[in-house]
Amino acid sequence: MELESASHDTSRFADAREAEAELLSRCVQAARGEIHAATNAREANVFWLASMVLPESLAPQSRRLGAAAQAFFDSAPGEQLDAGEVVRRGWVVSLPRLRQNLAPLLERPAGR
Repeated sequence: MELESASHDTSRFADAREAEAELLSRCVQAARGEIHAATNAREANVFWLASMVLPESLAPQSRRLGAAAQAFFDSAPGEQLDAGEVVRRGWVVSLPRLRQNLAPLLERPAGR
């Protein structure tokens, strides 16, 4: 029984990491202008937060993330959440972690 529980926990953590990796990938696409609008509220809110936490050296990427989030919110205005709610829902672990994981991806040239 304990082994099943440990296996379930490992699976849940793997799923969370996969979801985080997918959102980071979508953030990179939006930041590079490869996509112009979030496809759902989760993406839009994560893009919005990412646009706020990126360093000044990534200002163009930050603007594109913000624009992709806004494009979604324009069609679904009630979907924008405050940062605390985005974290509570587990869409991001924390704002520092979002910045720490996303900034290096954006500092690399595309295709690497």
